[in-house]
Amino acid sequence: MDRMFRVMAFWTGIFTVMFYTGDMMEAALLSLVQTAFFLAIGYLKLSERMYIYIFFSYLTVFMIGFTYYSSFILVPSFGGH
Repeated sequence: MDRMFRVMAFWTGIFTVMFYTGDMMEAALLSLVQTAFFLAIGYLKLSERMYIYIFFSYLTVFMIGFTYYSSFILVPSFGGH
């Protein structure tokens, strides 16, 4: 399970680079923080149960944040410049 957190760190690192080259600095910074989190957790050598608890709590925080953003902050539009 620790390897899967390192795999997630790799992919969030790829997203960090893509967001940075696309000039999306806020998303790049958020993705960089997630990369550092996943990489740090991946090298802790915790038990399988603890990795599952951490992952489920990460998903819970993500869904709460995403729901708040999409409900109260996001302005609906179709490519409005």
